[in-house]
Amino acid sequence: MEYSLKRFYCLGPATVAVAWCCLAHVNHATAQSPNITAESKLTSTDWPGWRGPTVNGIASSDQDPPLKWSREDNVLWRTPIAGRGHGSPTVLGSRVYLPTADESRKVQLVLCFDRATGKPIWESVVHEGGVENKSGRKANEKATLASSTIATDGTRLYINFINDSAMYTSALNLDGKVLWQTRVNEYLIHQGYGSSPTIYQDLVLVTCDNKAGGAIAALNRDTGDIVWKRNRPELPNYASPIALKIDGREQLIVTGCDLVTSLNPLTGETLWEIEGATTECVTTTVTDGTHVFSSGGYPRNHLAAIVADGSGKIAWDENLRVYVPSLLHRDGYLYLTLDAGVAMCLDAKTGETMWKKRLGGSFTSSPVMVKDRIYATNEDGQTFIFRASPDEYESLGENRLGESVFASAAIAGGQIFLRTAAHEDDKRQEYLYCIGE
Repeated sequence: MEYSLKRFYCLGPATVAVAWCCLAHVNHATAQSPNITAESKLTSTDWPGWRGPTVNGIASSDQDPPLKWSREDNVLWRTPIAGRGHGSPTVLGSRVYLPTADESRKVQLVLCFDRATGKPIWESVVHEGGVENKSGRKANEKATLASSTIATDGTRLYINFINDSAMYTSALNLDGKVLWQTRVNEYLIHQGYGSSPTIYQDLVLVTCDNKAGGAIAALNRDTGDIVWKRNRPELPNYASPIALKIDGREQLIVTGCDLVTSLNPLTGETLWEIEGATTECVTTTVTDGTHVFSSGGYPRNHLAAIVADGSGKIAWDENLRVYVPSLLHRDGYLYLTLDAGVAMCLDAKTGETMWKKRLGGSFTSSPVMVKDRIYATNEDGQTFIFRASPDEYESLGENRLGESVFASAAIAGGQIFLRTAAHEDDKRQEYLYCIGE
């Protein structure tokens, strides 16, 4: 098959800093959705951004992805990825999109691949130059220059990058042309950056908490104009924003900076805010319809349930280190993978541990649920598949690909898209896999 690789350049403000946090369902009781407006072209076979179609790690139930794979078995294709990044794959129609950063070229890019074959279709340079870390502090060793996940509304692609000591959000069309680029806020590297954009109605919601003084902002999807912006404490934090319908109203929830914050996503008005989170959070919260769940790892380990009605009540708070992998919720129970390699099920209402099981390895990517199956991949590329049941841990399979996985999987249309890395000839090489039957 012959194909051509198209390249696009945006010669705007210089490029990239460092990103950490690899960040990477319909809940039967309370559906969460990005609330995209009517012109959306998304379908159930798409994975439109961080944590999937409903922004909570739960994939469409009308699919049956494999339980078994290896390098030779159930791999539909594998394609090499230039550079390095921890952003998860975004799947739209016949294409797969991925952010990356090529330090040898000093560029941050968006890549586009053919979904059926894995062949590259185009690459778009979003930032060129500006990759230097000027903070005076070395970023976390897990950091990359491309750890945000692309969001799509079916018409455009939206991506966050740290560039020249600031956070920029950029919009591209589906052919890779940069349509607009907005400097949202100054950014001082502490660990890195990994917050992903969230689409809400006609807005793109973004966060960039950092020691220089962070911000939460809403950008116009068409123009990139800042519709509203809220200043944040001068503290490092890495959580992505999420809009949830709780207590009868839409709430934009952000955890971290020692706070759990609820804003009106359309206006930025504070609905409620309480102390109760740790300083540094990475996970994106979920809800059971009553609570939101805050988890963090610095300066203390914690997982807490906050009643999301503005009462300020913390229902429970447990000493658990769920620092980087985000949670899953199903039928009144939380499912989680601790950073240290332990899977757990908790009662969402009380925090009671239903079961725990040591899986092994360390976890950075977030688990994904399809029906009652949970797919959780550790940093060594080993995926554990287990049942989402409060009764007991039930293994459904274990598989391994690659030597290193930090990006969360995307599962759509019966296919699993997994970003991995391996060392070849003393060089780190990333690959994008499509797993299916």
